[in-house]
Amino acid sequence: MKQDPKRRLGMASKMDARSRQAARTEATRRKLLAAAERIFARDGFEAARLEDIAAGAGYTRGAFYANFCGKEEIFFALLEQWVRQHIDPVMTAVRKQKSPERKLAALRKYYTEIATDRRLVLNALEFKLYALRHPEAHARLQVRHRRLRATWGELFAELLKAFGRTLPISNAAASAACSSLAQGLLLEQLVDPKTLSEKDVHHILGLFFDSIFSVS
Repeated sequence: MKQDPKRRLGMASKMDARSRQAARTEATRRKLLAAAERIFARDGFEAARLEDIAAGAGYTRGAFYANFCGKEEIFFALLEQWVRQHIDPVMTAVRKQKSPERKLAALRKYYTEIATDRRLVLNALEFKLYALRHPEAHARLQVRHRRLRATWGELFAELLKAFGRTLPISNAAASAACSSLAQGLLLEQLVDPKTLSEKDVHHILGLFFDSIFSVS
């Protein structure tokens, strides 16, 4: 049975309309996320106002609430976006290397260069302090952190096994230590770049990375 051409045209038109609406929604979310990232870093998580985030993206407060429930929701969306844009490609790039030596070198290069994202560090610190004072946010952050640490821990386990090495701590703990050191050093470098230069940060991170993967 042939479908009526007018009905077919109507269905196609509805699909196009839905597609255009989805694209507009995604564009709005991207702009709100970019504005939130800037304003959280500038004003701090708790001091940041939803009105400023919306205005920074060129929208109203109503548009914000049409996409996010509140500041916590947009922070976690920022975290997920960062993982998609930075962590997932690194995991893929490392695992594409042919030998354990090249995998390790690729991961080391990424790690020694990670402490350059000023906004990420400031926003992460702001939200961690907020979460420690708010149990629900704390529990939610713990769940997301544990998933992320487990992912890195699996990669660490692959590399350590390839070299026949083990750690005196869990791989997830080693992942947390690497991340904490990178963020702490960048924070110190931002406070006093004359005492701790960006070059110093990269060098120290390299030494720490080497110490992790040379333990037997």
